[in-house]
Amino acid sequence: MPGYGLLGPAEGRGLLPWEWVHEHLVASHDYWLATVRPDARPHLMPVWAVWDGDSLWFSSANASRKANNLRADPRCSVATDNAYEPVVVEGHARVVTDPRQLSRALELENRKYGTDYGVEMLDPEHNTWFELRPLWAFSLDEADFTGSPTRWSFARQTTP
Repeated sequence: MPGYGLLGPAEGRGLLPWEWVHEHLVASHDYWLATVRPDARPHLMPVWAVWDGDSLWFSSANASRKANNLRADPRCSVATDNAYEPVVVEGHARVVTDPRQLSRALELENRKYGTDYGVEMLDPEHNTWFELRPLWAFSLDEADFTGSPTRWSFARQTTP
């Protein structure tokens, strides 16, 4: 990348392995969710989420700006909370209503955050659950800023 002096894939420590990204997605306590408002202005908010190896799962109150944005336009980006070793994923956040998937997501969230949320968190009258399967991901390790920037693309069929 001109201007940054980035090294090629064979230079420096090299590109980051997907396992590195997986570990950071699992370990992040908070995530920054970027959505698009109806008037096209960006909207950025922190959320709790869980990474299950394929998807990032999170919920939001139905009346929240982020939930309304995602129902109108599911395109979004999410970043982990460590700016020195960031992971950024982009994709379409799918509204999830399947009770088995929702129960599993809630179980993962309770385990990760040490919470004991019950079925009230699954009530579609109050909360919406989303699944984000990355279409694109980016990560770097600040300790090897010029050698580690790595990007992944995933060929997935999604329905916005």
